[in-house]
Amino acid sequence: MRRYHARQCQQPACGLRFPVAVDQALGESCPRCGAPTSISGEPYHSEEARALGDRAPGLALELLVDNVRSLRNVGSMFRTADGAGVQAIHLGGFTPTPEHPKLAKTSLGAEQSVPWTYARDGVARARELLTRGYRLWAIEGGPRSCSVYELPRVQPNKPVALVVGHEVSGIDPRILELCEQIVRVPMLGLKGSLNVSVAFAVVAYHLRFVTSN
Repeated sequence: MRRYHARQCQQPACGLRFPVAVDQALGESCPRCGAPTSISGEPYHSEEARALGDRAPGLALELLVDNVRSLRNVGSMFRTADGAGVQAIHLGGFTPTPEHPKLAKTSLGAEQSVPWTYARDGVARARELLTRGYRLWAIEGGPRSCSVYELPRVQPNKPVALVVGHEVSGIDPRILELCEQIVRVPMLGLKGSLNVSVAFAVVAYHLRFVTSN
């Protein structure tokens, strides 16, 4: 557990307040305007969200990420998968793997705790998951989709592999044909969808901690 203190810019027109680790010699100059700063308040510890009562429900989840190009999105999904107890991530097509050095900037080490595989053909990997007994559930919009908040209670005795696809063109139609369920996250604003990594987080946590309890 790391200790931090707050520093505050002494320039009245700025007044930026920001955290700095106690063991780092940083922050003496304001990162916004360059004016001197001073320590404000007592040091404090950062607290993890983990609590003794946290537990993983029985539903087994895996994730198929097919042709998602963004390193940030893939890294973020690794971090979410670690937090939600996803058992494995399957990367397909041109999706970057944890072998790319920049992916760790957003996965923050989760790429080492979540097992992963890579296949050039995401459709073949989807079929393999079916033969292993997984139900394929796509995270996508469209007329076949059901709101994640309207899903019936999920029986935990048969695992689910969530599927996400390309940020613009969506999931490969050949994979969608294999999916038992298409799940969408409701959108109330002008935009039609969330960022792919955010949508995965919403669905994964809902399945793990709500519908399978």
